[in-house]
Amino acid sequence: MSTSQRRLSIAAASGVGLLFLSACTTGPGTSPAPTSTSASSEQRIEDARPDLPEGRVIGVGTVLDVGGDVQLCMGAIMESSPPQCDGVPVDGWSWDDVEGRESSGETTWGAYAVYATYDGERLTNTDPPIMLALFDPIAPEDPTDGVDGTTPPGELSRIQDDISARLGDEAVTLRTDRGYVWLDVVWDDGTIQDMADAEYGEGVVIVSSALREID
Repeated sequence: MSTSQRRLSIAAASGVGLLFLSACTTGPGTSPAPTSTSASSEQRIEDARPDLPEGRVIGVGTVLDVGGDVQLCMGAIMESSPPQCDGVPVDGWSWDDVEGRESSGETTWGAYAVYATYDGERLTNTDPPIMLALFDPIAPEDPTDGVDGTTPPGELSRIQDDISARLGDEAVTLRTDRGYVWLDVVWDDGTIQDMADAEYGEGVVIVSSALREID
């Protein structure tokens, strides 16, 4: 299982993207994945431009502050001391009255649920964060309804490698499991899922949004 990191990351990606199935589809994984993309240039996954959230979003992960440059890491973290990642920049962050943090040199970090607005590049903190140890999120629904996919493992690996090469660090995490390629991105309103369906077939790639809109 391989993992791609976006310019952000943590291991607590939240919110599962919606899987859009056509009316003729009876369940996930029923459409075979194409051996090469037949999508037009306007439908390619790397060119997807989801509409931005209108209100606040919530993201869970590690807040990493290096000399005043704050980011939220929603994918993998380098287990160094102090930790390192390449996350989504966070504006308006303050450590005042925030518990659960650690510091080493000019680096301060901690695991939190962060409330913010998102402009497509940066988060702006809007509310006091909640330590993940005290956070009780609503479990996301399984877009596969518990049904395993039917795409052959070799084709899943090919698709995973193709997405990794084309999205690079735009993918928060990328893995294969239960007959699907699972792609976590910072934000999706369904647009990236639609393009993945157009390129690879419905029920092959499942897109999840790490940020979840809350109002």
